[in-house]
Amino acid sequence: MSEVEARERILEQAEELGVKFVRLQFTDIFGVLKNVAIPVDQLPKALNGELMFDGSSIEGFVRIEESDMYLKPDPSTFTVFPWRPHEGTVARLICDVYNADGTPFIGCPRNTLKRVIAEAQAMGFTMNVGPEAEFFLFHTDANGRPTLETHDRGGYFDLSPVDLGEDARRDMVLTLEKMGFEIEASHHEVAPGQHEIDFKYAEALKTADNIVTFRFVVRTIAQLHGLHATFMPKPIYGIAGSGMHCNISLFRGDQNAFYDPNDELGLSEVAYYFLGGLMAHARGMTAITNPTVNSYKRLVSGFEAPIYIAWSPKNRSPLIRIPAKRGLSTRLEVRHPDPSCNPYLAIAVILKAGLDGIKKKIAPPPPVTSNIYHMSEEERKKLGIETLPTSLKEALDELEKDPVIIEALGPHIYERFMEAKRIEWEDYATRVHPWEIEHYLTKF
Repeated sequence: MSEVEARERILEQAEELGVKFVRLQFTDIFGVLKNVAIPVDQLPKALNGELMFDGSSIEGFVRIEESDMYLKPDPSTFTVFPWRPHEGTVARLICDVYNADGTPFIGCPRNTLKRVIAEAQAMGFTMNVGPEAEFFLFHTDANGRPTLETHDRGGYFDLSPVDLGEDARRDMVLTLEKMGFEIEASHHEVAPGQHEIDFKYAEALKTADNIVTFRFVVRTIAQLHGLHATFMPKPIYGIAGSGMHCNISLFRGDQNAFYDPNDELGLSEVAYYFLGGLMAHARGMTAITNPTVNSYKRLVSGFEAPIYIAWSPKNRSPLIRIPAKRGLSTRLEVRHPDPSCNPYLAIAVILKAGLDGIKKKIAPPPPVTSNIYHMSEEERKKLGIETLPTSLKEALDELEKDPVIIEALGPHIYERFMEAKRIEWEDYATRVHPWEIEHYLTKF
């Protein structure tokens, strides 16, 4: 379907479905969803990329003196919000951000991912991504503000009546399916109040769009159930945090480029080099895949968090696991990203790191088949197993030293991301926290 035909089809659908308003959605550099709402009679102008907005009002975009920017919708992202009443239906389109001169804005995260995808395509590859995003459901107080009270005492794969969030989770699944998602699994996770909904893998850009939509839908449906959904990585001390494992595969046409039936593990040379690139840049990309102060409260030993830079075809303690399926399903599971990340940037740096491994033929170290959590520091050192950064500050320092990941982000996003996150760390580090009061106030 041509671009003109796609636009005409959307206008027809909008009329058939009784759409009254359209939300033009995009994210800032931190992955926070933004939108500009327009009445449906402005949709033709929007589809032609003629709608302007003030970019200086979006964090990390542009300065006040260069604020005029355009939103260019992607026709493939048109969908209707199912929870809206039929009268006055609301639809959405995900947009790329463009400069006033008609060129793609380098500070747009979606444009950033598209640029790295183009690099992969020039090498003959497309990348598929299957995310596993976890989240918590909490009660709200009398004023509707979120609490840290979980709605259940359920555990991994528990069912009703223990899992009181099952109704909310079912509605989330039904809503996502109405919006075109193919849901593969939905279950209670390890911690009380923790859930996971897995949807089918897709090409990298579509998956990033899907993650943004998924987070929006989950929070909206939770609110309709009187609950608060959070993708904060570690909201409660002492229990498992929320991750977003990413299952990655590269394709050449319709062939899985990671698969080689003649290899002992069924992995191709491309897979090994991609794996080598991921491991070589693991510390440099962590500030992007785990972008908050709180992210590093999840990345600690003892809570199934992948803190060790190693890989394995068998166990789940290393950073990268090779799931058992082969053939077209051959993939690498990258286990450290968390759902607070900007999915466009996280997927961009993962792809960039893997492509760098292929270009430079970076061979990974041997796999680790034993449980790294049970190893001593000396044993890990002997095997050359490094750890991920242990704080946002350390992660930012590592990003600063990794030119490949910086190139993936581009100078605009890199500089503004670093500036904002350095301020975030400084704000956190200079505050007095309840733990300090509890431990020191009466002691000294």
